[in-house]
Amino acid sequence: MIKKWPLEFELKKRITKKFESFKKKTKKGFTLIEMMIVLLVISILVLLFIPNLSKQKDTVSDQGDKAVVKVVESQIEIYEINHDKKITDNELQKLVTSEQYKIYKKYQN
Repeated sequence: MIKKWPLEFELKKRITKKFESFKKKTKKGFTLIEMMIVLLVISILVLLFIPNLSKQKDTVSDQGDKAVVKVVESQIEIYEINHDKKITDNELQKLVTSEQYKIYKKYQN
């Protein structure tokens, strides 16, 4: 029986060393459930903000087009004041850029 104690002690010591080395090898990180919760929160936020952003883009574009129309109308008024005659489409196309002309015609019709 006396010989049995040192063997049991040696066995426990070896098991403890193996367990400690196993603990050291494991890496800390996120669990799958934690990652899924984070992805769920991100997807909910995306679903809330994307439609709002597209509406804002349409609003900004519409306001920009209205500003272009006002600029073109101002240029028409200045031309008519300087030349004492109504402006024709041909002269208007020379006066403004093609993009401004397209936007102006879109809102005039």
